[in-house]
Amino acid sequence: MKKTNSRKTIELLHRREAPLETPTDLTRSATRDIAGAMNAILADLFALYLKTKNFHWHMSGPHFRDYHLLLDEHADQLFAMADPIAERIRKIGGLTLRSIGHISRTQRVLDNDAEYVEPLDMLAELADDNKTLATRLREAHNVCDEHRDVATASLIEVWIDETERRTWFLFETTRRSN
Repeated sequence: MKKTNSRKTIELLHRREAPLETPTDLTRSATRDIAGAMNAILADLFALYLKTKNFHWHMSGPHFRDYHLLLDEHADQLFAMADPIAERIRKIGGLTLRSIGHISRTQRVLDNDAEYVEPLDMLAELADDNKTLATRLREAHNVCDEHRDVATASLIEVWIDETERRTWFLFETTRRSN
């Protein structure tokens, strides 16, 4: 009797025809649009996280310590956004990114594989990337507004503020004194 119950449980767990569906009052098109916008944000986030860590690891020069710590703080902030984004996508019935390959096909943030980048160029590139991320977060917010998804929009508002703060800090570190 136990074998039969175990076998039935295993069969149920391995069913392929049952898609992951989360109950929501949002329409299918809303879920599709919002999940699409947020998965693009999530892919950009992972790309920007890795670029920030890359620059953190390869920082050099007279302001090494300050820049190194700043980029570590920024990377932590970016990484902290990932799980809430993915979980929000699942809460509304969408599917999230599944792999590095999926990220690379979806990301819009450009990689930087250069062996050496000047410290101020690193910071300027990250400032531009964060500024672009803020723009894309606003676009995703518009998608949420269209579908009356106030919960995702509310989260995005906080992330815009955090992204603008990173942009500001990076911009200020690249300014030259007169």
